[in-house]
Amino acid sequence: MRGVPKPKRDDPPCHLGFPASTSLFKIWSWKICPNFCTCVRRHSRRPEDLTSDSCDDVLNAEQLQKLLYLLESTEDPVIMERALVTLGNNAAFSANQAVIRELGGIPIVGDKINNPNHSIKEKALNALNNLSVNVENQIKIKIYIKQICEDVFSGPLNSAVQLAGLRVLTNMTVTNDHQHMLKSYITDLFQVLLTGNGNTKVQVLKLLLNLSENPAMTEGLLSAQVDSSFLSLYDGHVAKEILLRVLTLFQNINNCLRMEGQLATQPPFSKGSLFFLLYGEECAQKMRALVYHHDVDVKEKALTIIPKF
Repeated sequence: MRGVPKPKRDDPPCHLGFPASTSLFKIWSWKICPNFCTCVRRHSRRPEDLTSDSCDDVLNAEQLQKLLYLLESTEDPVIMERALVTLGNNAAFSANQAVIRELGGIPIVGDKINNPNHSIKEKALNALNNLSVNVENQIKIKIYIKQICEDVFSGPLNSAVQLAGLRVLTNMTVTNDHQHMLKSYITDLFQVLLTGNGNTKVQVLKLLLNLSENPAMTEGLLSAQVDSSFLSLYDGHVAKEILLRVLTLFQNINNCLRMEGQLATQPPFSKGSLFFLLYGEECAQKMRALVYHHDVDVKEKALTIIPKF
C-alpha cells in the first residue's frame, strides 16, 4: 500500500501486548480496517481478517487499556479517529464509563478536543458525551467545559463539532453542579438558538431547559441580552418540538421566580434582556394566541403561562 513502509524481519515485539510477529506497522495499518475494535480484540496477523467482523462487541478492561495507549501514542489521524469512535461506543455502557475513568482515559480523550482536525475533535466530543453520563466522570470532564464552549460558539454554525459540543454541555448540566460554569455564555447560547437550523435549535433548547430548572441560574437567563426575533419562536407555525421547548423554558423561569418570591416584582433588568421580551405585551399576545393552537400540548402549556401576565 502506498505510503506505508514494509515491516522488517527483525521488528521488535509490540509494546501494546500483541504477539511479537505483530509489529507496530501492522497496528498502524489498521487505517485500512473498518472494524477497528475487532482488530484490538483479535490481534489479527492477517490484513484480510481485519475486515471480517462487525464492531459490536464490548471491550474488556485490558483491551480498553491497550486502545487508550494506542490513542495516546499515535499521531495518525485515521487511527486516532477510529480509536475515538471505538472508545465512544464502549463508553455508552455504564460499566465501561467507570473503567475508562479508572484507566485514566478521560484526559486522553479530552486532550483530543484540541486537535485541529474537526473530525477528530467531533469524535472526541462524542466520546466525552457518553462518558459524561456518569456523574463521577463529570468531575474530571468539567475542566474541558470552557474549551468546549469556545468551540461551540466560535466554530461553524450547525457543524458536527458544534452539535457534539452542545450535547456534552447538555449532559454536564443535567444536575446543577456545573451549570454556573456556563453563566457567561448564556447570551451566546441564545444567539446560536436564533441563527441555527432546526437540529441546532433543539439541542440549544435542551441545554437552556436544564439551566432554566435551576433557580440559581434564573437571573443569568433573564438578564441575557437577546434579540427580539426570539419571540418569533412563539409563533403558532413553529415546529412543535421547538415550540413546546420554548414554552417550557418560559414555564420553568416562572416557576423559579415563584420559588424565589420575585414573580410580582420587577428586578432591575435592562432593556433588550430576555426579561423584557418574556414579560412584554408582544409575548403576552402570542401566549393568548397559542391558547387556541390546534395542538393540545401547546395549548396546555400556553394556559399555564397566561396567568403570569
